[in-house]
Amino acid sequence: MAQGIKALRYIQLGQETTAGTEVNATTLWLGVGSLEDRQAIEYVNADIAIMSGDGQTYSPYQLGSISFEPTPATFEQLGYILTAGIQNSNRAADGTGSGYVGTYTLPTTQANTVDTYTIEAGDNAQEEQMLYSFVEAFNLSGKSQEAVMVSADWLGRDVATGTKTASLSPPEDENILFQKGLLFIDTTGGTFGTTTQSNTLLEFNLSVDTGLRPLWSADGELYFSAVKYTAPEITLDVTFEHNTTSIAQKAVAVAEGARLVRLKFEGSALTTADTYTYKTLIIDLAGTWNAPFDKLGDIDGNSIVSGHFTSRYDVTADDWGKFIVVTQAAALV
Repeated sequence: MAQGIKALRYIQLGQETTAGTEVNATTLWLGVGSLEDRQAIEYVNADIAIMSGDGQTYSPYQLGSISFEPTPATFEQLGYILTAGIQNSNRAADGTGSGYVGTYTLPTTQANTVDTYTIEAGDNAQEEQMLYSFVEAFNLSGKSQEAVMVSADWLGRDVATGTKTASLSPPEDENILFQKGLLFIDTTGGTFGTTTQSNTLLEFNLSVDTGLRPLWSADGELYFSAVKYTAPEITLDVTFEHNTTSIAQKAVAVAEGARLVRLKFEGSALTTADTYTYKTLIIDLAGTWNAPFDKLGDIDGNSIVSGHFTSRYDVTADDWGKFIVVTQAAALV
């Protein structure tokens, strides 16, 4: 009889061709998490002259979930979360360069289409799987001298036993490092990524509620019948060095001025450069500081200040944001 071993746990993903139709996994997720069966079980409430009440139960719906716990983000695997939470994306070749560009644009006047996944997880004792998996929310964060971290909350139709896709090797991916990042802040009449704000960004935390929700309709099954796009919500909390840049943004916040914020992280050099020279993650957000900056704080005696940014559509920029990921792979594998 197999005895489960923590060191032999795994998470594997495969992109579904048809939402909800099982596929074999194509990659191992470089992180930690476990599938959770969230099937509802209800007791029947009845007066039957028994102290304990009736023991009959019924199950009105099925649901599964998995939380990818915080782990270093990689250029290669971040696309799984973005395609399942923001927009499906066919990567485009970067001109004559060796890079491939995935662009995930936040929806404006109509809903995006996302990819769904079959997720396999378990250990040496048992494999479980979840179909029609999509990302309900995710988080990207980073601070000085550390890697950029990613976490994600997935939902799926249900959790059931299955057969593990065998012979997948851990991918050799490149971590995204905070120290390789750049901060840009521009007016909404300008262009994302024009004005570098040097010696300022010390920490950031990006929270994304994708707006994706299960659609529960009478459709002959206990699990949800489709995924519906509702309004996404995106907030960016930053810690700045207290300098001329952050002092200027404090004034912008009080004046309720809109801004274009870009976070850009670069990795190793691409074999052949064109528009992009390095593996790249770009986060573009239009919006406003949603409150005055916090009072002055400190890190080891160094004065800091924190701001809170909400991304919303800006009329002047005719935009509210996107994610761009550049790697040397033509597709997610």
